[in-house]
Amino acid sequence: MTAPGAANGPEEENAPLGGVHIKYLHHCPRQLWLYTRGYRPEQRSDLVAFGEVIDDTTFTRRRDIDLGEAKIDWVTTGAVVHETKSSRAPSGAHAAQVRHYCLLLERRGVTVRGGTIHYPLIRRTTDVPWDASARAEAEASESRARATIEAHEPPPRLTRANCRGCSYLDYCWGD
Repeated sequence: MTAPGAANGPEEENAPLGGVHIKYLHHCPRQLWLYTRGYRPEQRSDLVAFGEVIDDTTFTRRRDIDLGEAKIDWVTTGAVVHETKSSRAPSGAHAAQVRHYCLLLERRGVTVRGGTIHYPLIRRTTDVPWDASARAEAEASESRARATIEAHEPPPRLTRANCRGCSYLDYCWGD
């Protein structure tokens, strides 16, 4: 089933990967595969809208850093990447997204120190280190994302319990 206005195939083979691509890969590869084919139900998601409100109303003195393929919430002096999440629980997908941003900045010649993920709803932060191991993880995520995008068939869906709150739930589990 193709969403109205969706593309017939994946995005350009070497198109830049943004943070959303990496987050979706780590959350659910099927979500990434569908997203790159133009299926975008997150535009109608209350959870996504809530996340945008959290983003718009917290840390209001910061400025987004637009890299073209990715938009970083902000970067502080000393090149620390900051990302704000509306989730009530830290996620590996969030850390992978921050590592991806660090990699993108490093490729632009910035000496990155690491990242911090802010969870305002639970008043918690998580530090994301940036070293050779993190760089290797970020590069591996890019490779996996490209392989997922280029696949001719969608990856299998996750168990329904893992899909709670996902804007793609109806597509994957609808009758």
